[in-house]
Formats: sequence, C-alpha cells, structure tokens
Amino acid sequence: MMTSMATATDVVKALRAVIDPELGVNLVDLGLVYRIDIEDERARIVLTMTSPACPLSEYLKESVDGAVRTGVPALREVEVSIVWEPPWSPDMMSAHARGEFNGGE
Repeated sequence: MMTSMATATDVVKALRAVIDPELGVNLVDLGLVYRIDIEDERARIVLTMTSPACPLSEYLKESVDGAVRTGVPALREVEVSIVWEPPWSPDMMSAHARGEFNGGE
C-alpha cells in the first residue's frame, strides 16, 4: 500500500487550526508562517511571532507541532523554528484577518 505524500498545502490546512490565543486568529492568516519545507516524511516550518517579547512562543511551537502531526499523518517528523527576521508587521495579515480587526468588514 502506497502512502500519500504530504504537501505544503496540507500543512497550511493543518496550521489554520492553530489560533493565536491573544488575537483569536489563526497563524496562517496572521502571516506568522514564513516557510514550509517538505522532504520525504519531514516538515520544517519557519514562523515568527507578532513581537519578540511574545510570551507564547513555546506554546505556539507545541501547538504547531501537534496540529501538523494530527492533520498530516503522512509526516513522521515536524521541526518548528521561530525567527525574527524579517520582523512581522500587520501588513503580513491576510485580508480575512484584517477584516477581523476592522469589525468583520
């Protein structure tokens, strides 16, 4: 039996379930996910926080790891890295996320 290969799209779908507890919006729409690399059964996810002072970095790393392992069972390894360059800005949010902050427009 052949197992299906995981894709970056699969990972993005799983990451939409990870909600920033302070902002109430998923990490993808916030623009916090900078890169997703898939090689064989391994995913490397590079993300940032809204601020280097964010106290939730470990919580979010664990949440990302759990969401990807659950949502993309074809992956055997998940590596999550947090970077600070380029710094995050509200311009990185999706139109959907911006609408959430502008009263649901």
